[in-house]
Amino acid sequence: MRLALFTLFAALTLSAQPRPITLDDLHRVKAVGDPRCSPDAKWIAYTVSTVDVAGDKRDTDIWMASVDGKENFRLTTSPESESSPKWSPDGRYLSFLSSRPGKAKGSQVWVMDRRGGEAQQFTEVKGRLSYFEWSPDAKKLALIIKEDEDEKKDDKKPAEAEKPKPIVVDRYAFKRDGAGYISGTKRSRIFLYDIATKKTELVTTENFDESSPVWSPDGTKLAFTSNRAADGDRVPNSDVWVVDAKAGSVARKLTEFTGSDTQPVWSPDGKMIAYLVGSEHKMGEYNMSRLAIVPVEGGAPKILTASLNRGVNGHQFTEDGRQLEFLVADDMSMYPARVSVTGGAVERMVGGKLAMMSIDRAGACAAALVSTDVMPAEVHVLEGSTMKKLTSHNDELLKGLQLVTPEEVSFKGKDGNEAHGLLFKPVNYVAGTKVPFLLRIHGGPNGQDQHSFRMEEQQFAAAGYGVLNVNYRGSSGRGQEYTVSIAGDWGHKEVIDLHAGIDHVVKLGIADPDKLGVGGWSYGGILTNYLIASDTRFKAGISGAGVAFPLAFYGHDQYIRQYDNEIGPPWQKGLEPWIKISYPFLHADRIKTPTMFLAGDKDFNVPLLGSEQMYQALRNVGTDSQLIIYPGENHGIARPSFQRDRMQRYLDWYAKYLKPAPASAPPTSGGND
Repeated sequence: MRLALFTLFAALTLSAQPRPITLDDLHRVKAVGDPRCSPDAKWIAYTVSTVDVAGDKRDTDIWMASVDGKENFRLTTSPESESSPKWSPDGRYLSFLSSRPGKAKGSQVWVMDRRGGEAQQFTEVKGRLSYFEWSPDAKKLALIIKEDEDEKKDDKKPAEAEKPKPIVVDRYAFKRDGAGYISGTKRSRIFLYDIATKKTELVTTENFDESSPVWSPDGTKLAFTSNRAADGDRVPNSDVWVVDAKAGSVARKLTEFTGSDTQPVWSPDGKMIAYLVGSEHKMGEYNMSRLAIVPVEGGAPKILTASLNRGVNGHQFTEDGRQLEFLVADDMSMYPARVSVTGGAVERMVGGKLAMMSIDRAGACAAALVSTDVMPAEVHVLEGSTMKKLTSHNDELLKGLQLVTPEEVSFKGKDGNEAHGLLFKPVNYVAGTKVPFLLRIHGGPNGQDQHSFRMEEQQFAAAGYGVLNVNYRGSSGRGQEYTVSIAGDWGHKEVIDLHAGIDHVVKLGIADPDKLGVGGWSYGGILTNYLIASDTRFKAGISGAGVAFPLAFYGHDQYIRQYDNEIGPPWQKGLEPWIKISYPFLHADRIKTPTMFLAGDKDFNVPLLGSEQMYQALRNVGTDSQLIIYPGENHGIARPSFQRDRMQRYLDWYAKYLKPAPASAPPTSGGND
């Protein structure tokens, strides 16, 4: 009897011990997002996205939590996703976008009484509805709708409606990932929807793309963003505009900067507009937004974060209108800060190693979406300089997992530049031992690896690998000069920084120099191609959605403006700059690293062509390679089964060549191979 009880106790104790993360956990993590404070500051609506494994899709629902933390419950249960939760001005109704079945097809605004009851379809508009905003008196909605080119398609017979038509292209920038081919004259424009009459009216008569409409406090005007340059496809020069909130109005341009002016926000008294000033259009791909303010009636704008030299976003006025709160991307963290509307010092509001993705304020309520190294994003409430965790959608899963907290590292390259990164040691790492090691490279390049939950790195650490993330030159978080230093010179300074990172972890005695792997997605895949063409140390490579022969992409992907501005058309600048940045493909015979290439066949961002060319080149020179194509996928792989398949292939490819010790490998439930 005692032996049986002891055995049972031992089994229960063992089962309670944290375990390494597995592939099955990939889709157990719930994605929390978009917190919104109610007008009375007592409630926060937010979204929770889960994976329906059987249906092979994601489903996003809306939840609501009380600010005091006493209540938290799910509001929507439809199999169709809901997004963009927004409160009516009186706080009685919660509205959202959804394509669930209703009186009108496609994405529509739906509303539900927060006290209970079923959601009701609110709008019945035609075209692609992508954005909405309540007027202060709750009598109207401002909508962004892109009208269909074929306005009579709903009247056609089924067989006729399904018959494909030729795509007529007449725009300079004619491709965009997710949107496909951009043709015709229809643009995304601002409409007013009268709630009482259900009548929809076009605000401006000019035919330009418009975005981010926000109501003035008195409800008489709208501020929005639009690029109304003579040839906006060639010059990405968006400005902030103001227009009367009535049909047939003429908009007035408020900003004049030759670059991107975006995300207008009204001051509480309606006299000022805060917005983001981006980099000049020639450096648009290395954008670092700064916070500015300008009088609504016109005048010189003032940059409030000029001395900060860091990118900002998510700005809002405080209730008294004296300050602006916003998020700062700063060297592996993203934190909230504030500054006076008159300028001065920027004050950091919350300390610590964290990534705050969004912040929303209504009165005393400040709802933030926060992630850390070992916590996927959850809703928090800001209380002065502290935060209170409000939701716990992943806590039960996380407490049963062995997760790795990365260490911050820094190192200098051969040209003296200091780069920073995050070092993940394997689960149960024994100090002083050398382990198979992966250099995993972020995309962008204008982005950064930061203190947020990183599923891939946790999977690799559980499988016995050390992992290094490097914020190479071109990354954000280190100032404008650091970010733009690679313009027109791809695969040079970034590679120096990445080499320095690998040299550093080898010198530390953590990375086994004979078992090094490299990989990344998008610009991370591009840099993987540069690395394997310039360094034979890597025994395994994985290049996702990359390119190695940019000249072949001129006119083929969505970056025509970047090519024109940074490199220049080859008939103007000659072939030399193009040849310089194409060395991985042009010198494929130097590549000895077995490399797997992956891409979606509908990717218009970095099209499949780039992966096909490198796969074929390596096959030609006799270097082991494999090409994985995900049908129907854009740049970001969205289908859950494909996401799992990709992670399994990562693990299998690295294991094939780096051969981690079997004792370090976690159990998996099998892949889709």
